[in-house]
Amino acid sequence: MTAFKRVGLVARVASDQVRESLSRVEQFLTAAGVEVLFEQVSAQMLGGKHQAIATFAEMGQSCDLLIAVGGDGNILGAARAMAPYGVPILGINRGKLGFLADVSPDEIEDRLKEVLGGDYTTEEHFLLEGEVQGSDEVPSALNEVLIHSASMPKMLELDLYVNDSYAYTQNSDGLIVSSPTGSTAYALSAGGPIMHPSLDAIVLVPMFPHSLTNRPLVVPGDQEIRVVIAPHTGVKAKVSFDSHLEFQIEPGDSIIIRKQAKPLLLVHPPGHSFYGVCRSKLDWASRTHRE
Repeated sequence: MTAFKRVGLVARVASDQVRESLSRVEQFLTAAGVEVLFEQVSAQMLGGKHQAIATFAEMGQSCDLLIAVGGDGNILGAARAMAPYGVPILGINRGKLGFLADVSPDEIEDRLKEVLGGDYTTEEHFLLEGEVQGSDEVPSALNEVLIHSASMPKMLELDLYVNDSYAYTQNSDGLIVSSPTGSTAYALSAGGPIMHPSLDAIVLVPMFPHSLTNRPLVVPGDQEIRVVIAPHTGVKAKVSFDSHLEFQIEPGDSIIIRKQAKPLLLVHPPGHSFYGVCRSKLDWASRTHRE
């Protein structure tokens, strides 16, 4: 008896390493009596002849678990697709850092055995969603929403409001609005703080601000953020969601960013520790124990 009856598989980069891990996952799940559905690109990596193919929507409606094989970018895409359905995601790391995909290739079978046997934990990660003036779309991001000048290297002037309360006017190359999950991504490289995934907070990180007094600002996760592009400068801006979807904002227009209602559920095998991941991926120094 397994904890999951139907599992979706997704991978985006058709490398030999990803293909090999994808095949091992399929073989293990099939041998365990689990029904496996493949996203179309993933199925093509293995020939696409014998795999059951489904769209993200179909997997969201019918799967108990989604396994993403690749790097964190693969999970970002899967998260945006699966979060509305509440389907949990387990990541097999075939990327570089692997903050989100925490199962290494050499332990696939052992970790899958534990998870299928019910020995796992789930962790909620909220997504951000945005309303861009002039667009009917409501895009989402697991890591960050990035606002920057559309004509680099021109400086961008923007006004920031939190719950309709004016916070500041900033001159900079842009602004990163990050979830706790994204605090170890682009926001970290811009000088933002590392945030535990369980925090209900959003961090605003200026990109190369003109004034040194413009520092990262952490606000409660349930508050709405509105950014207005200064009309008098004539400088257009661009906004991107997880470096995936991009929109242009005219001078005087605004973007509203808030926490998305349904969170992403990440599945972790036993022994997972956020601080352990930080030690490993960020090369934090560890104390040498002496006798």
